[in-house]
Amino acid sequence: MPDRMSDRLSSLILAVEAADSSKLLHEAVQNLASANLEGAIPTLIAALSYNNPGAAVAAVDGLIQLGVPSVADLLELLDQHNYTARAWAIRALAGIGDPRGLVTLLGVATADLDMSVRRAAAKGLGMMKWHWFPESLREIAQEEALEALLFVAQQDEEWVVRYSAVAGLQALANAITVTHPEWRSQIQAKLEMISASDRSLAVRGRVEMALQNLQVESIEHQPLKIEAQPSPLSATDWQTIMEKLSDRKGQERLVLAEGDPRRYKQLAESIQKAEY
Repeated sequence: MPDRMSDRLSSLILAVEAADSSKLLHEAVQNLASANLEGAIPTLIAALSYNNPGAAVAAVDGLIQLGVPSVADLLELLDQHNYTARAWAIRALAGIGDPRGLVTLLGVATADLDMSVRRAAAKGLGMMKWHWFPESLREIAQEEALEALLFVAQQDEEWVVRYSAVAGLQALANAITVTHPEWRSQIQAKLEMISASDRSLAVRGRVEMALQNLQVESIEHQPLKIEAQPSPLSATDWQTIMEKLSDRKGQERLVLAEGDPRRYKQLAESIQKAEY
């Protein structure tokens, strides 16, 4: 059986490498992704760099289906300079919900130039596998996600991104029903404000759907407190996540107010360095 599986994997990878048209490449990557074989991860990762959106979408779907084993390679891809591949990798991380992608999604949702990537990241923040987090770290992470999603839902100029942020807020609110009811109430209050003020009919409709869902969940369901559950992440992984969150908080504290004269001093210094 292992030999047969190996032969199948090799055959599928060869089909990707031999594809000589956009259509054949798309089909070959789709077949490889559908096989759900961990050995396909490097080839699926490579497909994110191809100039073939269909193949990239198929690769993202395959990587999401494979889940946790894909994450290390996806994070490594983020350090490369291929923006297109990085954007697809972020979509995959958002779909997987692995805590190792949390800080990346926080930054992307609030600041990336590509609205489709911000959209994926915002939705991904709401779908994070919170039950994997140690309890002490979960609170810090959820607070960061809450702040990011509230910002995006109210401030992003693209309605599709705000729409996804609303979906993310709904998912997060349901995840914190017992542990942080005050945050859930804050989410509901902000959603009600958005419902009355957002200029997009689609966003307002999505907000109403979220509010109805939260009301039903509150009345009909009394979920048990979610305890920390075993996860495939190591102690080193959690330490890295903690350090990244700490760095993010530190950077937020260093952001200076718009009128602070130190801001202009820093700007002048950066311009001088650029001139040399």
